[in-house]
Amino acid sequence: MTTNPRCCPAMLISAPASGQGKTTVTAALAYYHRQQGRRVRVFKTGPDFIDPQILAYASGQPVYQLDLWMMGEAHCRDLLYRAAGEADLILIEGVMGLFDGDSSSADLAQALAVPVAAVSDAQGMAQTFAAVAYGLANYRPGLAFAGVIANKIGSAGHAKLLQEALPAQTPLIAAVARDDAVGLPSRHLGLWQADEIGDLDTRLARAAELLNSYTPCQLPAPVSFVGVSIDPPPHLLAGKRIAVARDAAFSFIYQANLDCLQAMGAELVFFSPLKDCALPEADSVYLPGGYPELHLQALADNTAMKQALIRHHQADKAIYAECGGFLYLLQTLADIDGNQAAMAGLLPGRARMQTRLANLGMHSLQLERGEIRGHSFHFSTLETTLEPVASSVAQRSFGHGEGFFRSGSLQASYLHLYFPFNPRLAAGFF
Repeated sequence: MTTNPRCCPAMLISAPASGQGKTTVTAALAYYHRQQGRRVRVFKTGPDFIDPQILAYASGQPVYQLDLWMMGEAHCRDLLYRAAGEADLILIEGVMGLFDGDSSSADLAQALAVPVAAVSDAQGMAQTFAAVAYGLANYRPGLAFAGVIANKIGSAGHAKLLQEALPAQTPLIAAVARDDAVGLPSRHLGLWQADEIGDLDTRLARAAELLNSYTPCQLPAPVSFVGVSIDPPPHLLAGKRIAVARDAAFSFIYQANLDCLQAMGAELVFFSPLKDCALPEADSVYLPGGYPELHLQALADNTAMKQALIRHHQADKAIYAECGGFLYLLQTLADIDGNQAAMAGLLPGRARMQTRLANLGMHSLQLERGEIRGHSFHFSTLETTLEPVASSVAQRSFGHGEGFFRSGSLQASYLHLYFPFNPRLAAGFF
């Protein structure tokens, strides 16, 4: 069953490739329109945790992921429909290049009828900029194309040259001058987290200013969003209190996962394995992914927290951990320089960071209560004597399955699972 449509200005911001400035431009647009008093909702294409932190800071609102395979089209439509009911502008940041991947930004834009704005690094280009824009706009018939955003231009003359070269049906939405003060620092898993960039507000304010340097920043055309009736998740966690790790070491978590747990009746309380000496009073613990390898000594030195987790497990209370949270539960973890530290020791084994990517891509996991989907993205290798109770199926031919482990009431893996895909199964973790 569908609902009455809601209209809201919207566009999906993509690019010819990664590294063109999608996140900076999307965040700048969100920041600018928020400063104009508009309510901005931002979404991120694909299973990303770090870019949404930047975008949430810029927009002042939580950022949700959109992925046709991991979430399903109906769920994506529902999220956008809800956002359209409360926003003056919806922005969706794409992933990689516009047509890259099995569930690409173009696939999402076409399925949801959201026009695409392509960010392109214009350094060293003149008329060729227009050729790239023409190719993006015309490669796939039926894909709505709003225009292009020229990034890192050199001057007003450069902007004029690019604009004159573009076909009439492909407008120049904005031209952003090259300025090192707006760049966002990155590391092995992507950009720095928002809380780590001390001058993020200054960077975004400058980027928003640059958006209006050569062309006035305007709202995109309204898009009609039709909602899909979706049954609410079952109330399986009523009366349950879940302690969720959240700090600089553990911050990779879907907002939709937290919403799903709460919708099933759970009360969420947050704690820091880096700083806290005890767990909050809780029935279960959720250890999401993050950067434990960047905080080895602090995690190792916090023996009180490790003992609290051990006591929680000995009391047969549930622990669910994924990726970085999983590594924290092992006996030891070593960084890329070989520095090794003792972790919580609830699972036998050790892991070590490496400079090469160990696994990346979407995964399907089949457990007793059905299928759940998610993704894997890690640079560490694992040695353990514990046998997995199940293994995921990688959707990419070069990916490999991830083991899903259990030890009493503890369940863990490298996978970042998307709870709303199968709330009943997710409830079983807690």
